[in-house]
Amino acid sequence: MKKVAIIGVGQSKFVRNYPGSIRELAFEGFKEAITDAGITAKDIDASILCSAPEYDKQRSPSAVVAEYLGLNPQPTFYVETLCSSSSTGLKMAYAMVASGLHDVVAVIGLQKMSEISSAESQERMGRGADIQWESPFGTMMPAYYAMHAQAHMAKYGTTLEDLAAVRVKASTYGQLNDHAVFRKAVALENFTDPKNMMSGPVSSPLRVGDCCANADGTSCLIVASAEKAKSFSKKPVWIKGIGTASASVNLAGRDRLFGLKAAEQAAKEAYAMAGVGPKNIDVAEVHDCFTIAELLAYEALGFAAPGGAKELIRGKETYKEGSIPVNVDGGLLSKGHPIGATGGSQVRTIVLQLRGEAGDIQVKDPQIGLVHNIGGVGIYGNVTILGNE
Repeated sequence: MKKVAIIGVGQSKFVRNYPGSIRELAFEGFKEAITDAGITAKDIDASILCSAPEYDKQRSPSAVVAEYLGLNPQPTFYVETLCSSSSTGLKMAYAMVASGLHDVVAVIGLQKMSEISSAESQERMGRGADIQWESPFGTMMPAYYAMHAQAHMAKYGTTLEDLAAVRVKASTYGQLNDHAVFRKAVALENFTDPKNMMSGPVSSPLRVGDCCANADGTSCLIVASAEKAKSFSKKPVWIKGIGTASASVNLAGRDRLFGLKAAEQAAKEAYAMAGVGPKNIDVAEVHDCFTIAELLAYEALGFAAPGGAKELIRGKETYKEGSIPVNVDGGLLSKGHPIGATGGSQVRTIVLQLRGEAGDIQVKDPQIGLVHNIGGVGIYGNVTILGNE
């Protein structure tokens, strides 16, 4: 198969209430990506739109977006795997380019979650679970991840302070990210102060500060063959490995709650394809929809042994200066979580890191980066490894 590179990345600011339409929102990330790649819409052979359709009022949004972005009559496709939609879209683009079917593909992640009310949004999130056996009982995302947190605490002795420490790290870098929703400092004391919003209960043991927020936003990745990458780009970033896996929708069908098996399997596949291991990763973006999710990711990716995640955050090993920097753009906890755009945003961060263009959050001389993106409550696992060569 052909080598495949990412030659352009773009992202809108993630905001709480975007005033325009989904097509206008999509344009913001797309414009930045094609400018970054040094191409025009005419150079793109195909496009893939990635979102969770339950939040969209527009049926078949890929058609509307492709028309607005000038991507007709090229083919356009629609991909959905809940919160990991644009990571899945990247795998589809990789396959199209590696097979020789297309030379340049745009992967557009999009979600305007303010199209519906918060109550409607929560109800639709609940429907990400099995609508026959689980969601009718009122399960929501915080409750699911709270069960994972309880299980991890019971088995490994993880504490409330360990969870809070993840949010403190996120805020350290979120303050530096002008694309993030939340840019204020968070301290451990905020979680023990009953007057502080961060300490408010959501679903035990998770508090407000342990949860990311909905957002409106878009991301765009321009994926190209080696031949096109070398002609268009001075700094292509190469896709070295992609792993994907799935797990039972129902938690009753899983063998444990203190880890996400789909993430572990996806990581195993990505490492094998790239020919690297956890110790070769210089910088990572992981899916921190809740603080416990980041700790689970450390272990799924092999950055820590089972139960060892708490030691990484306690020792600040996942800070920018640590042994394995993770989410130094603030992660979902700071950026917000526009479902379809999240994976593309994570990839954008790693591409900028590998190109040495990450500004205040730049890690020293990274050569290999990793993106970990989860769909639903561990239903879909996606791990992508990127490199400079």
